[in-house]
Amino acid sequence: MRKVKGVIAFLLSVFTISILAGCENNMVVFNPQGPVAREITGLINYSIVLMLLVVGVVFALFIYIVWKYRERKDNMDYEPPEEHGSVVLETIWTAIPIIIIIALTIPTIKTIYATEKIPKGYENQEPLVIKVTSADWKWIFSYPEQGIETVNYVNIPEDRPIDFKLTSAGTMNSFWIPALAGQKYSMAKAETQLYLVADNPGSYVGKNSNFNGRGFAEQQFEVQAMTHEDFDKWVKEVQETAPKLTKEEYLKKLEPSHLGRETYSNTHLEWVDHSDSNSKNYLNPEMYDRGHGWPGKIFEDENNYKNKDAGTVESEHHQDHGSHSKESDGGEHSGH
Repeated sequence: MRKVKGVIAFLLSVFTISILAGCENNMVVFNPQGPVAREITGLINYSIVLMLLVVGVVFALFIYIVWKYRERKDNMDYEPPEEHGSVVLETIWTAIPIIIIIALTIPTIKTIYATEKIPKGYENQEPLVIKVTSADWKWIFSYPEQGIETVNYVNIPEDRPIDFKLTSAGTMNSFWIPALAGQKYSMAKAETQLYLVADNPGSYVGKNSNFNGRGFAEQQFEVQAMTHEDFDKWVKEVQETAPKLTKEEYLKKLEPSHLGRETYSNTHLEWVDHSDSNSKNYLNPEMYDRGHGWPGKIFEDENNYKNKDAGTVESEHHQDHGSHSKESDGGEHSGH
C-alpha cells in the first residue's frame, strides 16, 4: 500500500509541475499574428491535446493495474494460470497506435499544404516578393520590384501576402519568424519559398534555428509590419537617400561576421543570384575561428568566388574574426 501511494504521489507531482511550468507562457508560437502562424498553432494545440489524452489514459491504466493487482494478505500464495494470449486484446493494442498515427498525420498533412500557398482569403492579392539570402552570420533582404536591399531587418506591409524566396550564400540556415510562420531552410544554389501575412502593424523577431557555427546565436533580424502608407513612404525614402551597395562591399559582407542594420538603394542581385545552380561558391572556411588554432581551409575548388579575378576579388583576411557592428543604413533609416 505504501509503495502504491508513493507511485501515485510521484505521478501527481510530475503532472503538477508540468501544469505549473505551462502557466507562464512566453512562447511566441502560441501568440500567432497571422493566418500561417495560426494554422501552425492550431496543429500544435491539437497535437498537445491528443498526446495529453494518450498520456492520461496510460497513467490511469497504470494506476488501476498497480492498485488492482497489488500484493495483499489474501493473495500471497496466488499463482496465475498459464495464459496463451488474447487475440482481441492484442488486436486492440496494435490498432490503437495506428489510430493515433492517423489522427496526427491527417491534420499535419492538411496544415503543410495550407502553409505552402498564399493564405486563404488573400489569393486575389499580388504578393510582395522578397529575396532572402543568409550568410555567416547575417540576413540579407532584397526587394527586386522596389530595387532596395536591407541587412538584418525587413519591413513588410500589413494584410498583404509576402512571398519570401530563400537561398544561402554558403552554409545552410533555417529562416524562422515564430509569430508569423514556420521555419524554412535556406540553401546555396537552391531556392525555397515561404508565404506569410501579418495581421497588424508590429515588430516581430526572426532568427536562424539551424546551428551553423559560433555566430549562430546572434543571427537574428527584425520584421517590422507597417501600414501600406508607411511602407510606401519608407520605400520611397530608401530609394532617394540610401547609399548604393558595391560589389566589393557585398563580398565583404559574406565573410563570417556580425553586422548592424544596413539599407541600400540597390540589390546584390545585379551581380549574383545565390539560388542559381551555376553560381559560384561563396564560402570563407579559412576565416572561421574555432578557438583551437586550426582554421578551416579553402578546398581546391575552382568554383569558389575567390578564384575568379584573383587580386581584385581576393580580400584581406581579418585578424579579428569576432563580432563587429556597422551602421550604414542611409540617413535616418534606423530599420523602419
